Amino acid sequence: MTRLKTLAALAALPLAMLSLPADAALKVFACEPEWAALAQELGGNLVDATSATSALQDPHQIQAKPSLIARVRNADLVVCTGAELEVGWLPPLLQQSGNAKVQAGQPGNFVASDLVRKLEVPGQVDRSQGDVHAAGNPHIQTDPRNIAAVATGLGARLQQLDPANAAQYAKRQADFSQRWTQAMARWNAQAAPLKGAAVASQHKGFAYLYDWLGLKEVAVLEPKPGVEPTVSHLQEVLATLKAQPARMVIHAAYQDPRASEWLSKNAGIPVVNIPFTVGGSAGAKDLFGLFDDTVARLTAAAAAK
Repeated sequence: MTRLKTLAALAALPLAMLSLPADAALKVFACEPEWAALAQELGGNLVDATSATSALQDPHQIQAKPSLIARVRNADLVVCTGAELEVGWLPPLLQQSGNAKVQAGQPGNFVASDLVRKLEVPGQVDRSQGDVHAAGNPHIQTDPRNIAAVATGLGARLQQLDPANAAQYAKRQADFSQRWTQAMARWNAQAAPLKGAAVASQHKGFAYLYDWLGLKEVAVLEPKPGVEPTVSHLQEVLATLKAQPARMVIHAAYQDPRASEWLSKNAGIPVVNIPFTVGGSAGAKDLFGLFDDTVARLTAAAAAK
């Protein structure tokens, strides 16, 4: 009889194992590195957060690879920027994953840009305008005030999805908020000399950064968003800067720097390669390092003139 009980227990063991999660951590699939970093800050060892993209990739131009589909299939939460940034590749991932809980409108689908005020929202959009987003500029992560707003919403979502650990998420969110508020005060003080400075941009990707720091964009190297500049267009930008000089020309880590370097050489202004997101430079290892490094690079360029 004892032997039969033992065999029955062993037979039931695989079923019991199947009912337990293979990994207790909440699986977070982030579209961009900044949201993976934020989820990790808010969740710690309660979450397993990975990013679909790196800082050296153009987030507009990603392929819906089988490996990404598999990660979405196994995700408990998908965190993306939205505002049409991932419109070319996220919908196929969601559709082909077959994961009902992370589809648009479900608790497992979190859109960061829904929590912030969008800039550069066009009155109308057509293909002749280039890579213009009808919902506004999607690059919200370049303003730490937006990170703070997204953190509040994402923290609440983590608590909703994992109520058993809600108190721990709340504690981590409060700690992050305190450290972030202190860091923003430091960045604001360090960047104060930048206010009102005229800059040129390689791509229309820095609206939120400029809004935060009070920088004035006087020229854009791309003739249209997402369109590489020609030599003739760069000559036009150079002529514009002769009439309205810029203190520096800025490009993101993922962009080919040659256009910015050409303008830097010919206009006699510093070129600034900003990390743009977590991982975009050696100093941008996390969200705090991202803004430490961004402010340091901008202020150094401004002081060089």
